[in-house]
Parts: sequence; C-alpha cells; structure tokens
Amino acid sequence: MSDEQLSRAPVPDQAEDNAFFPSKYSLTRYTSPKTDFDGTTYPEPYTGGKWKILMIGTQERYLMMKGGEFFSTGNHPVETLLPMYHLDAAGFEIDVATISGDPVKFEWWAFPHEDEAVKATCKKYEHQFRQPKKLADVIGKGLTAETPYLGVFIPGGHGVLNGVPFSTQVGDILRWAQAEERFTISLCHGPASLLATAADGGQFAYDGYEMCVFPDSLDTGANIEIGYIPGPMAWLVGESLRKHNVRILNTGITGQVHRDRHLLTGDSPLASNRLGKLAASTLLEAVSQ
Repeated sequence: MSDEQLSRAPVPDQAEDNAFFPSKYSLTRYTSPKTDFDGTTYPEPYTGGKWKILMIGTQERYLMMKGGEFFSTGNHPVETLLPMYHLDAAGFEIDVATISGDPVKFEWWAFPHEDEAVKATCKKYEHQFRQPKKLADVIGKGLTAETPYLGVFIPGGHGVLNGVPFSTQVGDILRWAQAEERFTISLCHGPASLLATAADGGQFAYDGYEMCVFPDSLDTGANIEIGYIPGPMAWLVGESLRKHNVRILNTGITGQVHRDRHLLTGDSPLASNRLGKLAASTLLEAVSQ
C-alpha cells in the first residue's frame, strides 16, 4: 500500500473516550525513523559544575479540541531529546520537571527508533522523565541570582498547551530567567509557555520579541485535513502570542531558529537539531565569559 492510500482518519485511542492519535497517513508526512542529527560534538564542554539546565515538560496526555475531542499527545520526543542531547554533550547537567511532579508524557508515535543520539538521550534521562521534579519544589522559597539554572528549556508537542501556558509557576520561572539574563529555549508549540508570564494578570514579559513558532496555518489547515489532529484547536499559539505584540518570523516549517536577546526559538521538530546546536554554543560562549 502506498502512503497516499493510507487512511487520513485519526486513529482512536482505546485508553480514553473520544480520544485520537494522528492518522496513519499523517505520520508518514510528519515522522521519520531518524533525525537530521549531524554528529556534532563539543570538544571543549563545560566542566565548571555550577550551571545546569531546567527542562519543563508536560505531564498531560490529552488535549481537548474545540469540538470536545481529545488529541492523544504529550511532548514531541525529537523536540525534547535532540536539544537535550546537545546541551548534555556540551557539559550541562539537566534537571527535568513538570508542574505536578508526575511523569513527562511523550508522543511515542513520533519516536525515531533508528536514531542513536535520540535513543541514548532518552535512556540517560529515563529515570528523570518518570520521576521529575515538581515545579513548586524547584522554586522553593524563591529563585535568586544563586539559582544554578543557566537555561530553561521547554519543548513542544501539542501537550505543552495543557496547563503550561496558564501556570503562574512557569511564569515565575520565566520572568526570573529573563531578569537574571538566563536563557530560555523553546520550539514548535513550546513558545506558548511564554504566555505564562501574564498568567497572573501581569505584563507579558516578551512584548516586542521576535521568535519562531509552529504556524497556526497548519493547525487550522493541513493538520486537520490529513488527520494529524482530530479537529480544530480550542486556541492557537501564534494568534495568542501576537496579541502580546510578538513578531513571529516564520510562515512555514523549514527548521528555522532565531535568537532574540536571551530567548532561543525554533519553528518545528525540523528545528530540533539546529536549535540544540544554537543553544549549546550560546551557553558555552556565556560560561566562557
């Protein structure tokens, strides 16, 4: 059977009523057994032992769509693991956290099973994905200049739209990172997390910033047409960010990345390798200074 003959109907998830995985056809368009990892290494990694990365994942599996259907989602494994590979290889220890402290959820249907770099990173951090830190414990009595996170990494996957953009704790962490000139790294739907800086009714912290984000045009068009998602979204990432005077640079998904001050972003899973390299080199340059 050719790819074009595969069904474009979203696949029912038997674990939840009215919940769906992407269609078989859409997975041939959007997933691959290998990534574009190019073998990049870091001959002079960070060895100082002070600076770490905080990765905030989603603990939510099901995203409710506008019509009431559930999309069986989570964090995209390539968007999560390939940037983590680069940051880890560059010498930075990574702490994994979720809002609740419950396990990180992944879109396992997108896992690149023939990609050794991604598989090795998944294995190394498997325990943390299953038993992550709770964000309230990360914040503790407050984040200070002595808090050792040089970067905050929030990967995409539609699952990040569950809770993360509305979490005052995520907002506190991102405002702290901005104030302390620490780096925020995100891609695809992940930049929706930046909305958390206004979750308490305060001012959005990234007013006037330029960034790369997954295009709304795909979530309102092709993603529905090919059965990747089971219906229209309840809300759109780009539309919501533009209301806060964000300038989105990309119109498609080409692997584009961008740095604006201490914010590093990428447009889609296709940007995972490039964003990982940008983040690793940027953070290595920062610690060298």
